[in-house]
Amino acid sequence: MKKILLFFSCLLLLCGCAKSNEEKLIKKFSNDINSSKSYTLVGSLEILNDEDTFNYEVEVGYKKKDMYKVKLTNTSSGHEQIILKNSDAVYVITPSLNKSFKFQSEWPNNSSQAYILSSILSDLDNTKDKKFTEEGEYLTIQSDVSYPNNPDLTYQKLYFDKNYNLKKNEVFNQDNQVRIRFVISTIDYKANLDDNYFVLESNIDSSCCGETKSSGSILDEIIYPLYIPSDTYLTTKETIATDNGNRAILTFAGSKEFVLIEEPTVANLNFETIPVYGDPIMMNGVVGALSGNSLYWSANNIDYYLAGNDLSTSELLSVASSISSTIVTVAGK
Repeated sequence: MKKILLFFSCLLLLCGCAKSNEEKLIKKFSNDINSSKSYTLVGSLEILNDEDTFNYEVEVGYKKKDMYKVKLTNTSSGHEQIILKNSDAVYVITPSLNKSFKFQSEWPNNSSQAYILSSILSDLDNTKDKKFTEEGEYLTIQSDVSYPNNPDLTYQKLYFDKNYNLKKNEVFNQDNQVRIRFVISTIDYKANLDDNYFVLESNIDSSCCGETKSSGSILDEIIYPLYIPSDTYLTTKETIATDNGNRAILTFAGSKEFVLIEEPTVANLNFETIPVYGDPIMMNGVVGALSGNSLYWSANNIDYYLAGNDLSTSELLSVASSISSTIVTVAGK
């Protein structure tokens, strides 16, 4: 009997220690974020699917008043984009093309974001049944996530060191497979960033595009989607000449009508800002623009525009995901 009582006493003690560590961890993480006037964050991001892994270098800057700057560099292609949020709007800047999209968007607060600390904290706060464990050198805590345009992503696992510093975030699908992995190199909660850091003009490289890089380019081949909704089929394929090369227009009819337009990417001589009624969306390799039932993105020197009133958002992203292995994994709407 004494042995049984001793066993349960030890068990209760261990549970109490674990609960205490969990509470201390969340309290410190919350205080670090909420007391920071501005922070910087540097890390590496992996987006994984069944066939490919896409890797990015990520730099995040934040300042109170809801200002964000996220620089994403594809480590394979070197393609660089910046997601910028200030008091005016949300911008997706592509320096190599000398242009940006301008959104009136609730990003990053309208979806989970694996590399935004306030988003991670919000997911923790909104999860009732968090799972806390100690794994070797890490303290881990599991919480729910909310990716409206990718409901297959269901939970995240956060890795902290023994000093309660966040080191890694992994996002899992319904089959318990890692689909997003963000490894943190450094966090500076006292970065003291200036407001000018978040101004659009400060993030434009005026020397980037002295010449139009792709003027007169030819679309070498048409890229067809590997996924098409049932009872839907290609009806017309048209190629027309433009001032900058050629443009392919694919029209699909049937139960889910939609249009896919492809043309060579052209860098602007002067910086251009394009208003979009929608949200930025992160895709494998690039950040695109999602607006209602249309999606625009540039990849591998091709501009894609996909639109279909009959397509749900999920179907729209499924078609886009099947084009040239540009799989949509993280949504921002």
